[in-house]
Amino acid sequence: MQLKQSELLSAIQAEKQRRIEAERFDAEIFSAGANLSSFIKAAWHVLEPGTPYHHGWHIDAIGDHLTAVTEGEINRLLINVPPGTMKSMAAGVFWPAWEWGPQNLAHHRILGTSHSGNLAIRDNLKMKRLVESEWYRERWPHVALTGDQRAKTKFENTLTGFREAMAFTSLTGSRGHRLIIDDPLSVDDASSEPVREGVNETFRESATTRLNDPKTSAIIVIMQRLHERDVSGLILEKNFGYEHLMLPMEFEPERKCHTSIGFEDPRKKDGELLFPERFPVEVVERDKATMGSYAYAGQNQQRPAPREGGLFKRAWFEIVNAAPVGTKWLRGWDLAASTTQRAAYTSGVKIGKKPDGSYIVGHAVRDRLSPGGVERLMKNTASQDSVECSISLPQDPGQAGKAQAKHLVKALAGYTAKATPETGDKVTRAEPLSAQAEAGNVTILKGEWNEAYLDELCNFPNGAFMDQVDASSRAFNELALPRQAKSSTTTIIGMH
Repeated sequence: MQLKQSELLSAIQAEKQRRIEAERFDAEIFSAGANLSSFIKAAWHVLEPGTPYHHGWHIDAIGDHLTAVTEGEINRLLINVPPGTMKSMAAGVFWPAWEWGPQNLAHHRILGTSHSGNLAIRDNLKMKRLVESEWYRERWPHVALTGDQRAKTKFENTLTGFREAMAFTSLTGSRGHRLIIDDPLSVDDASSEPVREGVNETFRESATTRLNDPKTSAIIVIMQRLHERDVSGLILEKNFGYEHLMLPMEFEPERKCHTSIGFEDPRKKDGELLFPERFPVEVVERDKATMGSYAYAGQNQQRPAPREGGLFKRAWFEIVNAAPVGTKWLRGWDLAASTTQRAAYTSGVKIGKKPDGSYIVGHAVRDRLSPGGVERLMKNTASQDSVECSISLPQDPGQAGKAQAKHLVKALAGYTAKATPETGDKVTRAEPLSAQAEAGNVTILKGEWNEAYLDELCNFPNGAFMDQVDASSRAFNELALPRQAKSSTTTIIGMH
């Protein structure tokens, strides 16, 4: 009996000590200047009582950038992180609850969206459960929900703040201080161009119209990369002014993330893991094998193609500072006479055949232009290349294509220019250049255009754009395999 009483006293003492430590922890966390990641740690048990909390430095990074939104330093934020790293909970649940309570911003109105209405409602319910919990109400009693607006899709507090959930493509109706866009595109729909472009159209045309104040209200996009032309790709390509926090599962030094608030990815070694407490190396390798290289590259590495490339791999190309004397140059063009946002580019790539028989990519240019703009670009580029560089243009089928080719060749009078029809599909035309690059016979002349050019090559054939690849294929094939005019095709030639 004495032993049982001793054990009971010991248990009581242990519980007392636990409570003292918990109170001290609470006091430290919720003193003046408490940060969002501390709030997440403290509140975790309310929503996930059966799951141990694992903290990672990336949660601090996400928290710091969301805090910068709260403090008005940022009002457009794009976060690309792998699935399973608490992105939805951090941005869609804990952050708005932290703003309402510890930050005394309970008047804020939150719109939460996702590609699926059910996922948007899931996070709505989680935040509702958190702010209604005894733990939360004890600390921030000023946050009280109204009795008449407590539905799962929308709940409101007595200070006129609310959180409303909706599917992203149904982004209409309410306006808010915060628009949280969490994975607007599903994995299943990423390969569907109509669905993908429909999501992008909603983002372009509807997102900014859902804000209370165009100057101070904020849009937060938090997602994994699924395609070069997903919402993240659109934001980055168009330079919409978003702060970009990009954290791949495995560190890539050449893509190290820096942001305007002073953050930089703290990892140093190539391949260093983002969240080893939850995703150790054996789990990462297992998932990589299961997902495949393309899915893993987008969802986990935050780029929609494998780092090493598909038909072309970065490791095949050496960047050099100069081309040798005696290099024979030819610029190939791929034409797209349109200025619309979704259109392909007009692109010209200059490739040289060196005296030793190997090849060098000397320059690439691309732009979206009107037909007149295309002509001016080609003439200006030819002038910069000099008459020593030949020019090869595509000739589209039919009389219109033949007329366009004839007009452009005429406009390039003074240069060796010719237009010929394309033969074979894009991949077939690119294969000879790919084979020579793999053999180590293709270098690239150092220039500001290198990264955009290599990105397109390494995304091919799954990238959103292929114009530079098409122009490269034309130039290379013309140099390496000079075509002979045949009776079945028309070749338009202009000589200087």
